[in-house]
Amino acid sequence: MPAALARVADYLLTQPQAPLTLSIGELAEQAGTSAASVTRFCRMIGYAGYVELRVGIATDVGRSTARESWANEIGREVSPDDTPELLLARLIGSHTRSLREATSAIDLAVMSEVSQRIGRSRLVDIYGVGGSAMLGQELQGRLYRIGVPAFTWSDVHLGLVSAAIQGPETVAIGISTTGRTEETIEMLAEADRAGAFTVAITNNPGSPLDELAQASIVTSVYEQALQPDDLSAKHGQLLVLDLLYLLVAQEDFDRSSDKLAASALAVASHRRPRRTRSTPEPHPGSSTP
Repeated sequence: MPAALARVADYLLTQPQAPLTLSIGELAEQAGTSAASVTRFCRMIGYAGYVELRVGIATDVGRSTARESWANEIGREVSPDDTPELLLARLIGSHTRSLREATSAIDLAVMSEVSQRIGRSRLVDIYGVGGSAMLGQELQGRLYRIGVPAFTWSDVHLGLVSAAIQGPETVAIGISTTGRTEETIEMLAEADRAGAFTVAITNNPGSPLDELAQASIVTSVYEQALQPDDLSAKHGQLLVLDLLYLLVAQEDFDRSSDKLAASALAVASHRRPRRTRSTPEPHPGSSTP
């Protein structure tokens, strides 16, 4: 390139996004050349002019940002060009690894201690926000159905109020995949100060939530490109919650059986009866003999 155009090229190599914020005159000044030289440079590399160069750069930046967002939010292991068959195969692999890792990390002695505490508790508080709140609701619903008074809190203000009135005969459980969620840590810490037996369910040993709790159930999730918010990262915790629920149910088998039977009967009228193959349901609009 002629020297004037080469100065434009050198400047853009160090400041590739400069045209997005600089006018043609400002860019020429920064490069130590003229606006006419900038225009000639644009034409030399295949653009009709400076405006077209700016559009090209903006397009490339947008595409790069989209790819970066994909990698951060979904993962580098999964490409936007993958076929459905490949996506399914990779998901099966990551979900299976997650469950295997969770199984190897479960401390059954800790699980037994926690289940015994819950079985004898007059009240169970469960804290979690975001995706962990859904896990908390699942555990709360199951415990409540077998006669354990349990409540789940995702709002930090309401959770702190409940945590403050806990005591030695209660259990407080904090659920956080990372173990670093401030709201969950704050609620569990308040319950700890009130005298509750505190439990952490997290995928991150050594995290603040793990160190705070008196008992910690750690689920080690397989390290992969997919982010912690991916559903496969929740499978380890779901496995833990399911096992915990069954262990609590065993603590008072008669009570659990009676409560399950009563709850099933209560909702039985809201379920449609099973149809047999010999008596198919009439098609809408048809006359019934």
